Amino acid sequence: MRLAALLAALRPVLPLVLGLSLGCSLSLLRASWSHGGGEDPCLGAAGRAGPPAGGAQPEAEDGRLGQGHEDFRPRIVPYYRDPNKPYKKVLRTRYIQTELGFHERLFVAVLTSKATLNTLAVAVNKTVAHHFPRLLYFTGLRSAKVPHGMVLVAHGDERPIWLMYETMYYIHQHFGSDYDWFYIMQDDTYAQAEQIKALVTHLSINQDVYLGRAEEFIGGDEQARYCHGGFGYLLSRSLLLKLHPHLDSCRNEILSVRPDEWLGRCIIDFLGISCISQLQGQHYHTYELAKNSEPEKEEEEEFQAALAVHPVSDVTLMYRLHKHFSRIQLERAYQEIQELQMQIRNLTSLTPAGEAGLTWPVGINAPFLPKTRFEVISWDYFTEQYLFSCPDGSPKCELSGASKADVSDIIESALEQLNSRYQPSLRFSKRQLLNGYRRFDPTRGMEYTLDLLLEAVTQKGHSHVLVKRVSLVRPLSKVEIIPMPYVTEATRVQLVLPLTVQDLDFVANFLDMYAMNTLDTHDNALLTLLFIYHPYDAQRVSQVDVFAGVKTMVGELEKRYAEVKIPWISVKTEVPSQVKLMDIVSKKHPVDTLFFLASVWTEINMEFLNRCRMNTISNWQVFFPVHFQEFNPALVYRGEQTASSSTDFLRDGHFDRHSFAEACFYNSDYMTARTKLAADILDRDEVLEGMEVFDVFLHYSGLHLFRAVEPGLVQKYALRSCNPRLSEELYHRCVLSNLEGLASRSHLAMALFEQEQANST
Repeated sequence: MRLAALLAALRPVLPLVLGLSLGCSLSLLRASWSHGGGEDPCLGAAGRAGPPAGGAQPEAEDGRLGQGHEDFRPRIVPYYRDPNKPYKKVLRTRYIQTELGFHERLFVAVLTSKATLNTLAVAVNKTVAHHFPRLLYFTGLRSAKVPHGMVLVAHGDERPIWLMYETMYYIHQHFGSDYDWFYIMQDDTYAQAEQIKALVTHLSINQDVYLGRAEEFIGGDEQARYCHGGFGYLLSRSLLLKLHPHLDSCRNEILSVRPDEWLGRCIIDFLGISCISQLQGQHYHTYELAKNSEPEKEEEEEFQAALAVHPVSDVTLMYRLHKHFSRIQLERAYQEIQELQMQIRNLTSLTPAGEAGLTWPVGINAPFLPKTRFEVISWDYFTEQYLFSCPDGSPKCELSGASKADVSDIIESALEQLNSRYQPSLRFSKRQLLNGYRRFDPTRGMEYTLDLLLEAVTQKGHSHVLVKRVSLVRPLSKVEIIPMPYVTEATRVQLVLPLTVQDLDFVANFLDMYAMNTLDTHDNALLTLLFIYHPYDAQRVSQVDVFAGVKTMVGELEKRYAEVKIPWISVKTEVPSQVKLMDIVSKKHPVDTLFFLASVWTEINMEFLNRCRMNTISNWQVFFPVHFQEFNPALVYRGEQTASSSTDFLRDGHFDRHSFAEACFYNSDYMTARTKLAADILDRDEVLEGMEVFDVFLHYSGLHLFRAVEPGLVQKYALRSCNPRLSEELYHRCVLSNLEGLASRSHLAMALFEQEQANST
């Protein structure tokens, strides 16, 4: 009985025990086989190192794998440093893909001429250039003016063979180590860019590829083929690297009239590779366009599947081809969407949620579900004329610009969908938009709800007016990376601090934070003070200088840090206009200076200064951070201890969107915008009193204005003094900033409640 009970208890673990025993036995058996010969397994018959017992293929002498092995094997390269040489700091590459040896996918070269540069080449640039990651135009002679948006390389000779030779040499020299595939085409070729890009993603990069429309040589070997240049051809990076040493020999030895035949003969003679039209299951489909053909009437399957069409005789035909193939791709995309939606509907019934889990529209993310009332996304109400949620906070504003175009487009889309669903039984036409609602859901896109007054007409001509509510979604499309110029964190930042008499109580804290976070850390940041004197104080400066204490503190800083100089500029004015003050500072600094216009309540830190450098790009972008303003501690804590936890430093305050006092911009960008402003206002300097630097860049520059919350700029609470001499808008903004910076609604309500309780007692 005890034995049976023991076996019953051990039965669940018996498979595990047997598996471990069998594994250990096989391991010991294999080890005995490996060492049973009595000889060193690492030595071959002749005493040389042989292949490992595991059967791995040996490497060639140049470090590559043997002929029988097609995969790559990682090799560890040991680090060695010569002790006799001085140590140098290792310079890291700018991008991680460069350090890891990654290459871009596709480079496109378009062969053109001086006669067709402003016609066919421009048509190619407008139709397919924006689909390719990198595209260059190569010509023998260039015209006096290069078309806008085209990168042109001129070789100085119109001979076709010379142009092909120089182009291949140029591509290898400048882009041979950066790209995996090289596509060569002519300007009289229409290529489907998306199809070409899809083709190279399905091909292996470790083969010598010469892919295109294979043609026979006239009177040559029947087995050899060259790729017809009119239909474009694809070269792999490995083939280009092997071809480069033979280009000079090909130029001197091979005679040909056509450049594509010359290149094909060069590849065949020196590399032994012939042109092919299909590889790894991928076909390079082409179509030869007949004279006076109509692209809209071409219904052949070969034409519909073509990756390249040739010859394109004029610009109009190029645009018609692009329109035709774009329509085909659009229809394919809609067909794929419908098929995917059908599959989602069929599979939804098998999910735990069942049919209830099917979202609308099918395939689009479900709407965002708020967890608290603070996360609820509000709807904006609009009509065809007005918007009732305005950017400036006003309750009603006229619908114009992009918002008006958006509303018109969404109404047209709603009518189109209704007619496509109910025709031919009913045909709808819009009479009026009664109500419109929209909101932006970050998980799916822009949502719309429209109440439309429609007139429905039957097939017999009877009409009826009805109201119908429709819901639409404009989903978020493919996310694209916006190309931005490269910037570094080594740029010197010039801080500019305007000071008035009302700011004297806060200067000491600003200078202490500046010394601790920039001077002690040796950050590349300088400071310039701007003393703003009232005319009355300026007359008495020889007797009583209101900024004498600040100048003393600056002198102490310069003594403590011998290499630091903090200059100051004195200005006399009743209305301290930000633009006028910046005009004075701008003239005293070089054009490449990066300014950070600060306020006396700003606490400088290295984290923000680096973001100021990275977010400000010369001739491209300016940065206006939104600082975090702490609430009045007397209202928030009411005598309690202030929260000191580092995780709560952004809790008791708000981001002050009414303040534009802080700004990062380059002096050259400011001078350019300021010149346009001066030409607009002429000699009316009083207009500058109602403007800020933000307004100058907004209205008189074509730069990007980056306005974002900045958690690195935290300001202690202080009641700002609002100058009534400023413009009404600036004064109103200052008052709103003070009011909203007092406390949150809950804190204000609690303060009122306690005050009423105290008054009642």
